[in-house]
Amino acid sequence: MGLEIEGRVSDSPYVSYVWRSRSEGVDRMTAVASACWDLVFWESRAGFQAAVAGPESRTSTAPVPEEAAFFGITFALGTSLTHLPAPLLVDGGVDIPDATRRSFWLKGSHWPVPGPDDAEAFADRLVRAGVLARDPLVSDLMRGGTPDVSARTAQRRFQAATGFTHGAARQIERARHAAVLLREGTAADDVVHRLGYYDEPHLAHALSRFIGRTAGQLRNDPRPARPLALLYKT
Repeated sequence: MGLEIEGRVSDSPYVSYVWRSRSEGVDRMTAVASACWDLVFWESRAGFQAAVAGPESRTSTAPVPEEAAFFGITFALGTSLTHLPAPLLVDGGVDIPDATRRSFWLKGSHWPVPGPDDAEAFADRLVRAGVLARDPLVSDLMRGGTPDVSARTAQRRFQAATGFTHGAARQIERARHAAVLLREGTAADDVVHRLGYYDEPHLAHALSRFIGRTAGQLRNDPRPARPLALLYKT
């Protein structure tokens, strides 16, 4: 009973994570902040549906369709749809009409619904068709690099590709990393030290804002009444 999620990290420059999920006996979940966007397909009593789920700037509560099966592709930070500017998707998304188990409509064309084993090949096809683009400056900045452009140009390009400032994206990613460590049993003071938080209250504030759980809840409550959305180790 609950929201069962399984997935895998991708080595594609365009895809971050490929996941599947099934809901049973749960109607709400805690959605955690994420700087990445997803292409999501699901089937429930209402039929087969698809959507572009935008990045989330903070935690929230989201409805879960009853007895639904989901498949999703989380696209890498800095990867964006050429016809849907990333800033317009933050804290929102776009429903894809007339989706079926076989195909869906995206940027003026029908596309076959991908599966967990061909998500990367599907992303490559989107790139070749000009539907998907990636700005490598984003991953360079997130790794601590210094791009050969002005600071203003770097910030403008980062925000255009992601919908976030560099600082905001780093805060979200750090909080998600902290949540993964805490769920694995790492002590809060160790997380503070490893990830560069000032102190435990600073960590607690980040968890409240971006994850919607306390450190204790993440460590000690593996099956909460309101399940936690997708968290994974990159």
